[in-house]
Formats: sequence, C-alpha cells, structure tokens
Amino acid sequence: MDFATIFGSLAAICMIFGYLPQAIATIRTRDTDGIAIPTFLMMGLGSLFFVIQGILIANWPLAVTNIITLICSVIIFGIKIHNDIKKKS
Repeated sequence: MDFATIFGSLAAICMIFGYLPQAIATIRTRDTDGIAIPTFLMMGLGSLFFVIQGILIANWPLAVTNIITLICSVIIFGIKIHNDIKKKS
C-alpha cells in the first residue's frame, strides 16, 4: 500500500467520523442553533464536487466517502432550514 492510499484512507475515516456525530446529534435533538448555514452549505458542496471527481476519475473510495458526508450535510442542512422556518412563524 502506498502513502497516497494510506493518507486517502485516513482522510476518509476522518471525514466520515467527523460528520456522523454531528448528523446523529442533530437528528436526535433537532437542535441546530449552533449550526451556521453557510458552513454546511459549503461543506456539502465540497462533498458533492468530490463525489463528481471520484466518479470521473474512478476513485470509488473518494466517491463513497463523500456520498456519506454529503448525505450527512443534506440531513443537517434540511433540519436547520426546517427549524429556522419554524422559528420565523
């Protein structure tokens, strides 16, 4: 296994385990007060672009990792938008 694969695998693990706790906490508590919309929007877009790159260059670990993080971002972003709309009414 070369260094690029090792570092890519470590990055994938960090990305997934970085997103999952926030997604799980947000789903359970529905608390999104401390979440900045621009941050999750940009992180979600970054994940989307990495999914596209992974597909285009046939790097499936890159694509799958970022599909997981993109799903987490979309869930968190959706709950945040729902909560913000609910607060305004």
